[in-house]
Amino acid sequence: MPLSPEQEAEIAQQRATPVPTLRAVSPGLEARLYTAQPVLDHGFVRVIDYMGDDAAICQAARVSYGRGTKAVSNDEGLIRYLMRHWHSTPFEMCEIKLHVKLPVFVARQWIRHRTANVNEYSARYSILDREFYIPEASALAAQSRQNNQGRGESLGPEEAARVLDWLKADAGRAYDHYEAMISDTAPDGSPQQGLARELARMNLPANIYTQWYWKVDLHNLFHFLRLRADAHAQWEIRVYAEAICEMVRDWVPAAYAAFEDYRLGGAQLSAKALDCLRRMLKGEEVTQETSGMSKGEWREFQGVIG
Repeated sequence: MPLSPEQEAEIAQQRATPVPTLRAVSPGLEARLYTAQPVLDHGFVRVIDYMGDDAAICQAARVSYGRGTKAVSNDEGLIRYLMRHWHSTPFEMCEIKLHVKLPVFVARQWIRHRTANVNEYSARYSILDREFYIPEASALAAQSRQNNQGRGESLGPEEAARVLDWLKADAGRAYDHYEAMISDTAPDGSPQQGLARELARMNLPANIYTQWYWKVDLHNLFHFLRLRADAHAQWEIRVYAEAICEMVRDWVPAAYAAFEDYRLGGAQLSAKALDCLRRMLKGEEVTQETSGMSKGEWREFQGVIG
C-alpha cells in the first residue's frame, strides 16, 4: 500500500480546505497538490508545496536584462533562449517540495544530488515499516558486458525465481531480527532491555523503504531529471524521475518543453565530434581511426547521429 491510512486522511483534509492566495499559482500543479503518484511496489512521489511558475522565470530574467535591453518579448521564446544558452539563475527562482517514499538503495543514489534540502525519516527515533522493494521477475537482469554499472540480458525464469525467493526470505528474516532486537520482550517471553533503534537499524537491508521531504529549485531539478530520466539511468530511480517529469510538465509547461527539447531530447557534441560531423556533411568518410576519438567516444557519437 503506497500510503498509510493516516497519510490518506491528511491528504483528504488538506485538499478539502483550500485557502485564497495572492501569490502566483500553477493550475496544473494545483490539481496534483498533496496527491501521491505511486512508484514501484510501495513507493510514491507527491507535491507538498511549490513556488513560482513560467512567468517567474521570465520575470527574473528580465530584471537581470535591465530596462531597454529586453531582446525577446515572447515568454516561451525567452525561456527557450535561457535553456539553449545554459542560463541557470532564472530557473532557480522556482522551487518545489516533494514527499518521496523510496527504497534505501535508490535514496543513496538520489542523495548524490547535493543541491537540494532533504529531511529523511529517522530510524533512530521511529521504527521502519516492514516494506521492501521486491522487483518483478522481468526486472531482474545479469550484469552488462559493456557497462560496468548497468544491466544486460534478463535472467532466465528459474534463476529469476530463485533470486526473488532469496530477496523475500532475506528481507523477512532481517526484519524479524530487527523487531526482536528492539523489543522489550525476549523470545522466551521474559523481559529484556531491547537494543537501541539507532543500532538495530544496521541489520536492515538496502531494499527497505524510507521517506523524505526533498526541496529543490527548478535549475537543479532539471539537472537531476536530465541524468535520472535518461535511458542509461538505473530503472528503479528512473521511474521516480519520470513521475516527477509529469509533475514538472504540469507545473511549468514552457520551461519543461524547452528542457525536453534541449536536454532530454538533445545532445552535446565535443569539438572533435563537431569536426567529424562537418566532414561527413561534406561527403568525407570518417572512421574511428580518423576521428581522433577514443572507442568509447566514437561509440557514443555513433549513437547520437544514428
